[in-house]
Amino acid sequence: MKLPVILTAGHQGKFLVIDTEHETINVQDMLGHLLGNMPWGAIIERVLANDDDARFAHCRTQPRAPLAVKVRYTTPEGKQFDSLTGGIGGGGLFIESGAPLAPGTELSVEFALPDQPWEKLKAKAKVIWTRNKPERYLLFPGMGIQFVDIDKKAQDLLVELVEALNRSRNPS
Repeated sequence: MKLPVILTAGHQGKFLVIDTEHETINVQDMLGHLLGNMPWGAIIERVLANDDDARFAHCRTQPRAPLAVKVRYTTPEGKQFDSLTGGIGGGGLFIESGAPLAPGTELSVEFALPDQPWEKLKAKAKVIWTRNKPERYLLFPGMGIQFVDIDKKAQDLLVELVEALNRSRNPS
């Protein structure tokens, strides 16, 4: 099946050719020359991994900001792991991990904020979503966790830090 690209800016006149025998989508120019192709599996993985932040933004009650801090998390069985966060918010964290835990897994987390490294913040949390593969060398594999029990003072510190980070990145 050959589909013309008509409306997509910068790509009008190209064609998408669906090759069911090889399970690929080929891109051709106006003359029918192959410009490239992608296997269906890669397309499916891309769609499933595409912008987890946007997919789960409706679940968040607090703003978040990218920030790497050391985090220690413990499973109910007592297994401890040390990692880095990829983002923080008053409602949870993204923890980088090559072997993320399954959604629904309950955790205890402990971390310190950059401006108060001596004060450990602790919370009970739950894995909400995972990213199992890196995405375009920018998004690491890991898991989004949601706080289910966090001290109000600790949450307020997180919210203040996120607001300050976001103000400094997006001055108005």
